Amino acid sequence: MSTPKSSRPRRPRDVVVHETRRRQPGDVIEVGLPRVRPAIAAVRAALWARSDRQAALVLAMSVQQRITTPVALAEAFSAVRRHRRRTFIRQILDDLANGAQSIGELEFARLCRMYGLPEPDRQTRRRGSDGVIHLDSSWSPYGAVVEIEGLHHLEAAQALADASRQNELTLDNDRVLRIPVLGLRISPDHYMAQVARLLRAGGWHG
Repeated sequence: MSTPKSSRPRRPRDVVVHETRRRQPGDVIEVGLPRVRPAIAAVRAALWARSDRQAALVLAMSVQQRITTPVALAEAFSAVRRHRRRTFIRQILDDLANGAQSIGELEFARLCRMYGLPEPDRQTRRRGSDGVIHLDSSWSPYGAVVEIEGLHHLEAAQALADASRQNELTLDNDRVLRIPVLGLRISPDHYMAQVARLLRAGGWHG
């Protein structure tokens, strides 16, 4: 819960109260239970998160679940002039604006920059025999695709859909790497080396 600076709100049990100097009259939806607008709430939650990863998760989920949009988040964030996490959140918002929709995709984009790899296109659309295919990360000049997979990809229906999608891409002469989110967390050197090899095989000279 957020309140204006120096106010004296009630403090319900198990509710954390944050004071903010950024409260503006238009920030609050007055109809029904007074509440901060979704984009503003998401940005403030990211500022107050316990870790950078938690901050990124809040922002990514708010877009992934269609609660708000990258444009609205960027507008809400423009009111933040100084904060220790400001640069980090700006990068996350840039990634979201460029199409990343999950914490795994955000982490992969960060690792590409860290390991000196070219920025991928994110959430690009391809036409396959089963309809439109959305790709997590791709480099069209190098015929390379990387799919970032969470735990839900282990479910039977999702596994079948993943197999069909990879087959379509292979038939179109793309080369695909499938990287579990867990792999990015515990073995980033291993998987990012594979991505570098994939890109070099397609003609990248980095």
